[in-house]
Amino acid sequence: MHKTIYEDYKYSCQDTSRIYVGCKYTFRELADAEDLNFKFRMLMQRYMLEEASPEDTLETHLYYLGEESFLVKIYDQMKARVKVNVIEVKKHLFGKTRKEYTTKQLTVPQLAAMSVQEKERVGLVIQELSVSKLAIMGM
Repeated sequence: MHKTIYEDYKYSCQDTSRIYVGCKYTFRELADAEDLNFKFRMLMQRYMLEEASPEDTLETHLYYLGEESFLVKIYDQMKARVKVNVIEVKKHLFGKTRKEYTTKQLTVPQLAAMSVQEKERVGLVIQELSVSKLAIMGM
């Protein structure tokens, strides 16, 4: 029997202004990923690993990040945005309502301001973290 590994949302890519990281990466994998920006990996090791376990995924770390945490300020300095899916009720033409997943971009302070109960109520799923390259270089 062949065991498969869940690899969705485990990616990293860059464009001219931002770095995009899938949220299924663990902090250990992020630290070892050679294709990621060196400064980004250094910030992860220096600041994030102080409050998180190397086996934590970026998704769980962001999901349970408290509003009063120092890391919220670090993410804000990096101009971080989080791509999330939430369940929204859509009203159609003839008055029928239907629940659909909608993709939204949130800042980390906006995400941290939501309680865990509120995140569960809206069915929040974290997909991706994106940070500004210019902001990282200035840190």
